Amino acid sequence: MSVFDKAIDLQPDGDGRFRGSTVPEWANMVGPFGGITAAALVRAIQLHPECHGDPIAVTVNYVAPIADGDFDVETKLVRTNRSNQHWIVEQHQSGEVKTTATAVFGVRRDTWADAELAPPPALDPDGLAQAESPLTWFSNYDIRYVDGAVPTIEGTASASSTTTLWVRHNPPRPLDFAALTAVGDIFYPRVFRRRGQFLPAGTVTLTIYFHASGDEITAAGADYVLGTARAHQFTRGYFDQTAHLWSRGGTPLATSHQYVYFKG
Repeated sequence: MSVFDKAIDLQPDGDGRFRGSTVPEWANMVGPFGGITAAALVRAIQLHPECHGDPIAVTVNYVAPIADGDFDVETKLVRTNRSNQHWIVEQHQSGEVKTTATAVFGVRRDTWADAELAPPPALDPDGLAQAESPLTWFSNYDIRYVDGAVPTIEGTASASSTTTLWVRHNPPRPLDFAALTAVGDIFYPRVFRRRGQFLPAGTVTLTIYFHASGDEITAAGADYVLGTARAHQFTRGYFDQTAHLWSRGGTPLATSHQYVYFKG
């Protein structure tokens, strides 16, 4: 079992409840990497016997830091319609709510389709250096920056918040909905790039919209995913951050939006 699959390995605990445990390899500055927490909540819905369809959208609210150790996930099916389902999810630890989420799952149909947003120009990942980071969870990914790498401590401020990168699991692991959920949170806080320095920051809420079908995600395999992220507004201790993800072949996979708290 890969380190990723260990982190989202949930055991049924009766009536829509599941039990899991944090994995030290996914540690972040405070608690686990937010993307792996979101992935575990998506997996909990997928494991529910009444789950119908694939993820369409998920919003995760990070209520409080998660401590090392066991946690419980409670899933509640709110409503099943002809083509979609609505879910509410809570993650508990020591009797306290640590994370909440809402999700929409659905059955996709073959209809007219078009993509207005094209992937940005990017050098082939094989010709780019693999990035390094002191953060523990970072080593679970092979990240190669096309533009907008993490600034050094002595870095200077940037007029742009945009970062473009290639990412895949390290060691390679085939993409699925849970893994794509985690990749939606792969970008470092945009305020680091604008200010050219590290500042206390943390995601408050993360929303991911899934564009790809299960077949398209399977077709992406274990190859690199191309992503680009930028902010739109920094104000009064918060900023937004939007990211777009494509397969190496150019298939739109997902869009993520998050609101981030920062100091400085």
